[in-house]
Amino acid sequence: MEINKILSSLGIEPGLHHGISTGLQWKAGSSGHEFSINSPIDASPIGKVIGASEGDFQNILDTAGKAFPVWAAIPAPQRGEIIRQYGDVLRKYKSELGSLVSIEMGKIYQEGLGEVQEMIDICDFAVGLSRQLYGLSMHSERKEHRMMEQWHPLGIVGIISAFNFPVAVWAWNAALAAICGNVCIWKPSEKTPFTAIACQKLLQDVLKANNLPEGIFSLVIGDASVGQAMAASPKVALVSATGSTRMGKAVAVTVAARLGKSLLELGGNNAVIIAEDANLDMAIRSTVFGAVGTCGQRCTSTRRLIVHTSRYDEVKNRMVEAYKKLPIGNPLDTSKLVGPLVDKQAEHAFFNAISEVKKEGGNLIVGGEKVETGLNGCYVTPAIIEAQNHYHMVQEETFAPILYLLKYEGDIENAILMQNDVRQGLSSSAFTNRLQEAEKYLSWKGSDCGIANINIGTSGAEIGGAFGGEKETGGGRESGSDSWRSYMRRQTNTINYGDSLPLAQGIKFDI
Repeated sequence: MEINKILSSLGIEPGLHHGISTGLQWKAGSSGHEFSINSPIDASPIGKVIGASEGDFQNILDTAGKAFPVWAAIPAPQRGEIIRQYGDVLRKYKSELGSLVSIEMGKIYQEGLGEVQEMIDICDFAVGLSRQLYGLSMHSERKEHRMMEQWHPLGIVGIISAFNFPVAVWAWNAALAAICGNVCIWKPSEKTPFTAIACQKLLQDVLKANNLPEGIFSLVIGDASVGQAMAASPKVALVSATGSTRMGKAVAVTVAARLGKSLLELGGNNAVIIAEDANLDMAIRSTVFGAVGTCGQRCTSTRRLIVHTSRYDEVKNRMVEAYKKLPIGNPLDTSKLVGPLVDKQAEHAFFNAISEVKKEGGNLIVGGEKVETGLNGCYVTPAIIEAQNHYHMVQEETFAPILYLLKYEGDIENAILMQNDVRQGLSSSAFTNRLQEAEKYLSWKGSDCGIANINIGTSGAEIGGAFGGEKETGGGRESGSDSWRSYMRRQTNTINYGDSLPLAQGIKFDI
């Protein structure tokens, strides 16, 4: 890998790097901890980052607090222009940044490019949105009164992102938060700091070119203590956290204790239902991509396949054959479809889950083995396991390529009950050609997930729709639709343009 060449093209020189940026300048962290980052592809070194301390974070807060009134005073369409310029920079460096995503996270190059494209798309979306931050005008019950609502920025938005989408999820939050008038502090995963550094350096050029102050977009690379400080600080109006349910619960409790706002994107245990009359060519293709894409390390990865008994044997056989043909190896090799797990911890979770579900009665029918690629990475064969929905491991989210094959009888309502019988509620999908089944699936009695699809898989969301889920997925919504409202505060206004003072509800109070 030409990692140094890629880093240099993104403005990152080899060696030891500062883990703190206020948008215009970089500073060394004072935690005394260095993060040594190796590629999951072959364990080759990418570089080291000097981590930030809680004290460093407090300094970043002060800088962001000073930048907020400056940024909020800029008209929203002009804020959108800054995001437009950043989108153009991302277009210019799409290939290099996509390669870095693959090198540092391990997803195949096509998926790395797709992640950068998501950043570009949300920038485009945010530019248009900067002219559409609409409020409402309402009729008052009182004579010569007008009512309306308007939306104001919150202030400082803290963004905690996960390793599996090291740049896209930050962009979802930052682009929308920024055009709404907020300033952002980003704490990326300590497993993928260099993609964050690259994004920040590209953004820095835009900020300098427009003579903007520091503190509008800040970056803080540190361990969990920095995230805890972010959640605890009353200066952070909104904490947007993406990661495990365990992490999200800790953030939610801390933020709620100070009556702050949180936006949570947490675990998923996503299911595909294959109904009696489903188009199997479409269903198999979508399920395979959903289950093995990013080596099963997406929050929207397909983890359960619920198949009607009449199609079960055919689906099982076709899935096994598809899995046997999966090309596994270096994700920068465009002939490969499955790259490595991110680290040894993920590999242990993969094999442990297979071992535990076997003890419960699960039947491993394909995969579940270590792959020798000649590279020093955590390569495994994606697994399919026949199981029961109530098994403990089936109820859990294992962030690895394990697909549980389940069977249902009768009407699709039985499959829906099985799909919904987990604690998570992110993404879901049903393959059916029957209108009644499709409508039942999308009704209030159907899928209980934030995302429910018909005849497409569970992963691969577009930025135009609100992204997020229910139950232990956290309830947050990011990206499209009206998700921008999460980053603003609503204010109701009543204007009396008359000469009298009538009270609401006809109350008489004369003095």
